[in-house]
Amino acid sequence: MIADPARRETLLSWLALQLVPGLGPRNAIRLVKIFGFPDRVFHSSLSEIQTALPKLRKATAEAIHSGLSFEDAADALRLAEGLGVEIIPFQDPRYPQRLKQIYDPPLLLYALGRTELLDRPLVAMVGTRRPTAYGKAVAEKMGKEMAKVGLTHVSGMARGVDACSHRGVLSAGGDTIAVLGTGVDKPYPRENLKLYEQIRSDGLVLSEFPMGTTPQPQNFPIRNRVIAGMSLGVMVVEGAQYSGSLITARLALDFDREVFAVPGNIVSPQSWGPNLLIKDGAKLVQEIGDVVEELPDEVRQKLALEGEVRQQAQQSARPLLEGASAPAKRVFHLLRIDQALHIDDLIRECEGAAPAETLAALSELELYGAIKQLPGKHFVRTWS
Repeated sequence: MIADPARRETLLSWLALQLVPGLGPRNAIRLVKIFGFPDRVFHSSLSEIQTALPKLRKATAEAIHSGLSFEDAADALRLAEGLGVEIIPFQDPRYPQRLKQIYDPPLLLYALGRTELLDRPLVAMVGTRRPTAYGKAVAEKMGKEMAKVGLTHVSGMARGVDACSHRGVLSAGGDTIAVLGTGVDKPYPRENLKLYEQIRSDGLVLSEFPMGTTPQPQNFPIRNRVIAGMSLGVMVVEGAQYSGSLITARLALDFDREVFAVPGNIVSPQSWGPNLLIKDGAKLVQEIGDVVEELPDEVRQKLALEGEVRQQAQQSARPLLEGASAPAKRVFHLLRIDQALHIDDLIRECEGAAPAETLAALSELELYGAIKQLPGKHFVRTWS
């Protein structure tokens, strides 16, 4: 519970502004800027509110003046305190500075986890909910590389590329932020509940939507502007021509952010989006260095300084398959990153080897983290 009565009253005012029907974040922020603080908005007369925003509907001005939204705000604050949710208003020093620069920034943010990540160099990664094996491998690879260079990763925790990129970052011990299109207490999709819990524990879960907000189609494009707005740039890994990932990329362009795209198979519908972005001038990405070299000088210098210790550790690390058995190395070289191979086909490819020997080699490779088993006894090589 918030001990400081003044801070508690200020948070209540921010929440009450958000909950005024028909006001919206843009008008709410304009009122706060005009009156200085959110509580002064509610202490103003009806005529002062109408003078400040002449185009505001009378019913909305009257709703502000009545202060009735404070009852719901008090309930929301109690719920936030009970769940350990931090509320970060527009004027809070923790509020991402880049996000303030967009046309319609959120009035406030709800956060679960490490809020200090909001002050780090952020790069978003988005893509299709139905990625190919190649798309999954690339998303995990880029996530791992972002962790290794010290970039903080941002995505939407959707199924597909989003989830794969979050997992890639976490597997490499990196920092990741999940921006939800629901309340922070309503993880979606449910299949990513375990991922949500890990991000909540090791990273940051963020949303502008009030707690209790369930998944609604219109919320996700709204969420995408936050992903683009708070980031230095947006990387697209697979996406159809009219996908949400391309909407996020277009928003990034509107916000004067960098746009990056991983090229894909020209006959794959899932590669249409990133290939089109590259055609239109997005930076083609083959490795994370392609992203880093486009970032501001001060960001690159910071990453370079922080990366010295990591680089020394990497130089002393053993190669991925050093010490692996000969059958394991043979099976590894038969597998591909971009195409899954069924166990039966793999056994046939291993001519002269007993099935049990191939199965043992697969188990050994999984322990090394060199391969991954997909549903239906299919295997792919990881992109470490």
